[in-house]
Order: sequence, then C-alpha cells, then structure tokens
Amino acid sequence: MQLHVIDTGFFKLDGGAMFGVVPKSLWQRTNPADEKNMCTWAMRCLLVEDGNRLTLIDNGIGNKQDAKFFSHYYLHGDHSLDGSLKQAGFSPGDITDMFLTHLHFDHCGGGVDYVNEDKERMELHFPNARYWSNADHWKWATEPNAREKASFLKENIQPMQQSGQLNFIDIDGGGSFDQFDVITADGHTDKQMLPKIRYKDHTIVFMADLLPSVGHIPLPYVMGYDTRPLLTLQEKGDFLKEAADHNYVLFLEHDAVNQCCTVKHTEKGVRLDRTFPLSEIL
Repeated sequence: MQLHVIDTGFFKLDGGAMFGVVPKSLWQRTNPADEKNMCTWAMRCLLVEDGNRLTLIDNGIGNKQDAKFFSHYYLHGDHSLDGSLKQAGFSPGDITDMFLTHLHFDHCGGGVDYVNEDKERMELHFPNARYWSNADHWKWATEPNAREKASFLKENIQPMQQSGQLNFIDIDGGGSFDQFDVITADGHTDKQMLPKIRYKDHTIVFMADLLPSVGHIPLPYVMGYDTRPLLTLQEKGDFLKEAADHNYVLFLEHDAVNQCCTVKHTEKGVRLDRTFPLSEIL
C-alpha cells in the first residue's frame, strides 16, 4: 500500500462559524482571520494505492458552481484535484473507488462535472470508479433538513446514483472497506465516515469534519455547522482519548498548514502532541 496526499486548493469560511461558541480572542491564536473574519482552510484528500485499487478519499469542491457561489468561499492556491493526481502519476480515469466521507459540497463537488459547461448534462469526473457512501447518510443528504440544505447540492449528488456507479457501505455494527476500517460520527452530519488505515505500523485516521484542524482539538472548539454539537463534543472526546492511547496519526483534511498530527494526554485533557507531513511516514 502507498498513500498520496491530494491537495485540491484552499477556500475561506467564517471563523465564528468554524469555532462555534469559542471567542475569536481564543481561536485566532491558531487560525488567524482576515479583515472579513474569514479563515483559510485546505481541501486535502488522500489517495490509497493498494495493488490494482486506487481509492480516493473525498475530492474537494469542484468547479461547477457559478461565480456568485464561489464568491462566498474565496477559492485560492495553486493546487487542483487533477493537478495533484497528475503529480502523483495518475489521472481521473485511473481511480477505481471514490470514497466520500460525507456529501457536503466541499467534500464531494469534484466528483461530478457538467458536460462542456452544459448545466443540463452531467457526468462523473471519475468515469471508471465506484462511488461509495452509506444508505443512512445518502437518505440524510437527499432529503435534507433546512439547516444543511445549502450544503447538499443536487448536482453533486444525484448523478452518482443516475450513473449506476453508486455503492453503499454496510456500516451496521461497525463499518469496513476493502482497504481500511470505517469509523462513523453523527454530530457534524448523520453517518459521516472516517477511514481508519493501517499503514507501516501506524494507524492513520482521515479526520474529515470530526476534527477539521489542530485548532479544534480542545473539546469546546466545535463548529457552528455541526447539526448536533453536543454529540460532536462526545464523539470527539471519546475519539481523542483513543487516539492518544494508541498514538494514531490524524490526517487533517481542512488544516491549512498541517497535514498530520498526533495527540497526547495532559493535565488539561487531550492536547496536540506534534504536527508533521504525511511524507514523514511514507
């Protein structure tokens, strides 16, 4: 098995929304904001190369939406989904499995394209891949609540099913996938899936939105976007204790600076141990 970091670019989100009830005077120490209170976030994906299988975990925001939509998110940076795949030696047609932690637009938007900018016709960006979600989250995303409706865009989601390439992972009683185990978390959105990968004597967990950045390690630092913040508090607390106990490597999808971190037990609870690039263990 070999792992490849796939950077798809940066975007900005409101710092208050990203840290919920925590005051700016505290969260800006790790995530400084611009004059509009916007903080920079990565959309960092992970490619798992395992024999003939190429599994991409999440795919960024894509480029389908109009200028008004993107004006809210300030996309920037030199990285792109296809550019990072090419740098790793692959193309979209090589991907065999497209694993989606959840279906918010910044995690799945790169998986579907308009055909020649024709907004009436769409095609999968990874034409040879099986697209993976789970039945509970699919129902949650296709019958969205009012709070999350703006994050579940039909043009990102429906073509997966229409293509016949959509598959569901059985998460009852603990999920599993051919190349890794799957942890589920319900605080951010229903049945978010976090890959747990055994690699070179390490356990690497793709954190998605359970832990967006190292700035979110203290328990009260919970996103305002989460549908069940008290549940996130519990899920994150339980997971971080386990991660500290077993020295998990936490792969950070949204941290603009740090690819990976470990955590440790302290008198104040679980805190950051160290940060490092994934290449340190590749």
